[in-house]
Amino acid sequence: MGIIKVTAAIANLTKAGNQYEAEFLVDTGAIDCMVPESDLIRLGIQVEGKEVYELANGQPVEYNYGFARVSFMGSETVTQVIFGPEGSEPILGVVALENTGIGVDPVTRTLKRMAAKPLK
Repeated sequence: MGIIKVTAAIANLTKAGNQYEAEFLVDTGAIDCMVPESDLIRLGIQVEGKEVYELANGQPVEYNYGFARVSFMGSETVTQVIFGPEGSEPILGVVALENTGIGVDPVTRTLKRMAAKPLK
C-alpha cells in the first residue's frame, strides 16, 4: 500500500517531563507502538513486562514493553509501547490508530479520521 508516516509524540502516563516527538511509520500490521529503549527510559516509562513479537521476516523476538501516552493528528490515547532497539524507526501500531478513531484510507494512502468509532 505504500509508506505512511505521521508526526507523533510519546509521553509518560502523567505527562510529567519531556516528550519524544518523531516521524512514526504507520504500520497496520503491528499491534503495538515501538520507540527506541533509551528514549522511553529518558521519559520515565517503566517496563511492565515482556512479550514475543514476530518481525516482518517471520523471526520471533522478545521485547520489553510499557505503557505511554501517544498523541498525533490532534488525538491522544494510552497504549502499549515496545522498548525497541537503539536506532530503530518509531512505529505507530494499529491499537493507537483504532483507539483514536483514525484509519488508513487505502485509496489515497493517507490517515483519515473516522466519522464515528465502531462499537459493533
